Amino acid sequence: MTIKVDERNIYLHDVALSEALASWHAALDAAGLLDTLPGETIALDQALGRVTAEPVWARISSPHYHAAAMDGYAVRAEETRGATETSPRLLKIGSRAHPVDTGDPLPPDTNAVIKIEDTHIVTQDGVEHIEILASTPPWRYVRPMGEDMVATELVLPANHRIRPQDIGAIAGCGHTQVTVYRRPRVAIIPTGTELVKPGESLKPGAIIEYNSLVLGALAEEAGAVVTRLPIEIDVRAAIKATVEQALATHDLVVVNAGSSAGSEDFTASIVAELGTLCVHGIAMRPGHPVILGVANGKAIAGIPGFPVSAAMTFDIIVRPLLYRWQGQLPPDLPKLDAVLTRKVLSPMGEDEFMRVALGRVGDRIVATPLSSGSGVIMSLVKADGIVTIPRFSEGHHAGETVTVDLLRSPRIIDNTIVAIGSHDMTLDLLADLLQRKHPTLRLSSSHVGSVSGLLALQRNEAHLAGSHLLDEESGEYNTGYIQRMLVDHGVHVVLLGFVNRTQGLIVPKGNPKGLGALDDLLRDDVVFVNRQRGAGTRVLLDYELKKRAINARQIQG
Repeated sequence: MTIKVDERNIYLHDVALSEALASWHAALDAAGLLDTLPGETIALDQALGRVTAEPVWARISSPHYHAAAMDGYAVRAEETRGATETSPRLLKIGSRAHPVDTGDPLPPDTNAVIKIEDTHIVTQDGVEHIEILASTPPWRYVRPMGEDMVATELVLPANHRIRPQDIGAIAGCGHTQVTVYRRPRVAIIPTGTELVKPGESLKPGAIIEYNSLVLGALAEEAGAVVTRLPIEIDVRAAIKATVEQALATHDLVVVNAGSSAGSEDFTASIVAELGTLCVHGIAMRPGHPVILGVANGKAIAGIPGFPVSAAMTFDIIVRPLLYRWQGQLPPDLPKLDAVLTRKVLSPMGEDEFMRVALGRVGDRIVATPLSSGSGVIMSLVKADGIVTIPRFSEGHHAGETVTVDLLRSPRIIDNTIVAIGSHDMTLDLLADLLQRKHPTLRLSSSHVGSVSGLLALQRNEAHLAGSHLLDEESGEYNTGYIQRMLVDHGVHVVLLGFVNRTQGLIVPKGNPKGLGALDDLLRDDVVFVNRQRGAGTRVLLDYELKKRAINARQIQG
């Protein structure tokens, strides 16, 4: 499918993910861009992780001679027949028994090795012999020629990703080089006048450009050679020139940002001008404004600028192409079933890829949804797995079992302490200290407020919950809530005093409005931002307002 465009951009037309991939792959196939890349011959010390472009056949047998498998004496097995402790056999050293070390060639006319610890040396008529107390069968403790590999044998097939042991086998059968697929060449072009390099000074509106680092790492992990080009400001002619230069020397060009339909989003029209625009908009979250096409006979993709959208669309849509060019499929992620800790709503018509934090609580794995924001890169950093919500589903209910594609090993999940509730910096310090002292353990905390934390304990969805809830009737912290929400429900808990807090109002530097008390929140020139319901700080504030007979509805915010 080819999409018409105007000079600047096009109207986004979302298509299903499966339809988008089919359309792009059809265009790539028509241009001969779905075939594996050409092969190249490289030295074995550079072969790890590369993929064989042709079969590897053994040039020589391994071993290429009959070899001793033990230190001892090489003998003819027939001459040991009948040997017993009461009737030992004596074999003259040097003529009928030949000293050998492991790996030595067997002397002519020998076909077995007797271990040195199973022999005794005796002298008879001034000549040393070995005394054999038991017979030995032919070829015992001998590695026969070709035991490992036989000349002309298939050692590795084509499309095989080379592992450390494979390198040994290739070398052992007589090769010093191997033919592998050329690594895909990928160019990444970050665009946006607002972008600055990491480490540069930041002015209001400036955004640190790190998507190219993330996308480059994802491409390299898939075996590609990556060129990260300098930031291009939002000038169409400049972006087009850079795209054309990159297309000339790369297999795939990725333009990051400029893929939507804004006034400075030029990628779609550039792709259409240089070739075929197959897709502009995919019904997926995160993602949506993805561009896929063929330009100047090469693959090209426009990836959204939001960090999570960029990383996940590249991983889901682009990375499989890099593996395909190397005769491979993307690695399968391990899966497990987990119980959702809260209800999740998903818009109909979009495939959603939800990040979750995982941990084993009791006899089940619990999954806590993380922020769904496309710009929250920490949701990917903290994610233990991905839950795919199909496009014709409206989401999942709390307590429902879902299938999770794991981003961490199951062993890490099993060794995770799950904390849900109020957040405090000391939890982050504790998580770091725990992993320093006990590398096999991990603390995963989700910050949803004190009440939600106690509810998580009530539902057996967490190991611990941070809480600082003031009981208005007693004036005590936590104990009343714990009694009503946990103990009364049969939940056995331990109340541990953790940290003390000093709480107040956060104001701009210098306190320009001169706020000194909660009563100042009633002033017409003050706008107040409150905490969410259920947060301990919100409960404290409501308590203090009530004490002062302040009507919360009179506060602007």
